[in-house]
Amino acid sequence: MIQQQYDTYTPEHFEVWKILFERQMKNLETTVTIKYIDGLQKINFHADRIPDFKETNALLEKLTGWHIQAVPGIIPDKDFFVLLSQKKFPATCWLRQMSQLNYIEEPDMFHDVFGHIPLLTDLHYCEFLSGLSKIALAHIDNAQIIELMSRIYWFTIEFGLKFENNQRKIYGAGIISSSGETEYSMSHAPVFLPYDVAEIFASHFFKDRIQNKYFVIESFEQLYNSLPAIEEYIERAAENLLNISAN
Repeated sequence: MIQQQYDTYTPEHFEVWKILFERQMKNLETTVTIKYIDGLQKINFHADRIPDFKETNALLEKLTGWHIQAVPGIIPDKDFFVLLSQKKFPATCWLRQMSQLNYIEEPDMFHDVFGHIPLLTDLHYCEFLSGLSKIALAHIDNAQIIELMSRIYWFTIEFGLKFENNQRKIYGAGIISSSGETEYSMSHAPVFLPYDVAEIFASHFFKDRIQNKYFVIESFEQLYNSLPAIEEYIERAAENLLNISAN
């Protein structure tokens, strides 16, 4: 693993962070879960300063015991789930350039940190992440099972929506960090489905374009309480795969 080298950020990096932060907060004012807004305040994220992982970790430690773990980029599944099981969320340190404001191929610090970290202040959200990691690590050498686990992660942590005051609100980091996905997810165009573990396991997702459907939870407590159903489904799927290979 690596460390964030804060003194290497240039004035352009700070300007990029400021532009992205201010632009996206305008989109999120009325669309994001209140849990996210509360989280931003608790860990002192704002437009004028790129987050310092050491400072953020000190605040997270007091709130939920979680930390940011700096990583060079996308990491292998096993490393990813091991970190989550240790209450460490992997996040890149690099930030896009001014010429990349509207699109990058690989998630950068704005996605990883702005999108994910504020919700690490919520205990049920964190417990759900920990539970997912434990289930995944029990089957980490089974690529088909890990692909199933990625569907749950994708349709919740990355692209999940949440009901608040009878309105759909955003909590998925992939939406929070994307102006285009924010606008689309709040429109009438996509399909909206109630959170259902079996339905998510049967759903495929897109990495290279906007999603065509979203699952809507009632609360982060509902996510946490769904862990036994997720584990039961995965155990059944693993047993079926074992029987198929034996025959």
